[in-house]
Amino acid sequence: MAKRVKAARKPVVKPPPKAASGELLTLLDFVRYAVSRFNEAGLAFAHGTTDPAAEAAFLVCEALHLNPDQFESFAQARVTAAEGTHVLALIGRRIATRKPAAYLVNRIYMRGIPFFVDERVIVPRSFVGELLDSHFAGEDGEGASLMDPLGVESVLDLCTGSGCLAILAARHFHSATVDAVDVSSDALAVAARNVADHGLEDRIRLHRGDLFTPLGNSRYDLIIANPPYVDAEGMAALPPECLAEPKLAFDGGADGLDIVRRILDEAADHLTPDGGLLCEIGRGRANVEAAYPQMPLLWLDTEDSQAEVFFIAAADLT
Repeated sequence: MAKRVKAARKPVVKPPPKAASGELLTLLDFVRYAVSRFNEAGLAFAHGTTDPAAEAAFLVCEALHLNPDQFESFAQARVTAAEGTHVLALIGRRIATRKPAAYLVNRIYMRGIPFFVDERVIVPRSFVGELLDSHFAGEDGEGASLMDPLGVESVLDLCTGSGCLAILAARHFHSATVDAVDVSSDALAVAARNVADHGLEDRIRLHRGDLFTPLGNSRYDLIIANPPYVDAEGMAALPPECLAEPKLAFDGGADGLDIVRRILDEAADHLTPDGGLLCEIGRGRANVEAAYPQMPLLWLDTEDSQAEVFFIAAADLT
């Protein structure tokens, strides 16, 4: 969902100077140039990168077929004329279209793992993946673990979109099977591609339907969810980058809780006795606590968020 979207002014779209590709030599040169153009155009950043420098480095690496982790190693490397033309074209498209960079290169990274994305799905940028690593750790993990990962044998991913969280869950809980649900057949087509790309067809099952509806009486040790949670005020203020994404993946109703309420009200019927629900709700904590004042929600922080995800045990949901 939308995260820390910086206010965007009306973009000033200018074509790159004709001599730019000849004047820019290294990867770092192209990143600096892109940052200047992004700042000039007043772009918004909320799709896996949170600032123009990170987004510029991402685009340059993708154009040159480099993993983002390799940027520092090649920052001073020369870029060929053909490569420079390609990089400048991507920079120009990012400014002219205001589409998320991930759509331009059909790739996003979560927890260092690549996923295919296009306009059929929201660009994934959930905090849930980080929390699986930090709060569902084994004996060697740091801090307290909410659940023993070795005891998690079944996971449900609601509103799966591109399937990235289902895939991260399957990789984290090595013995678990994962069911992933989405109401959008287009989103599930993208999810199926990602599941196949990661060789997890035997462990992840995709279901089309409305939340728990296609699952019957199935129960799970862990339910994860990153549902639509943007309220009406937030929907009206979305920047152009977010308007390129499926509205269905954002719109949480007047107070942002239309889908969250249903998940909280129905999750107990689909959890094992020792199971739990991990749900991302953005900046809707006040609304959730007002709607469920007696519910003992545990609010979790990540490196880039505070109390935007909650966990609750199955026993406390009943």
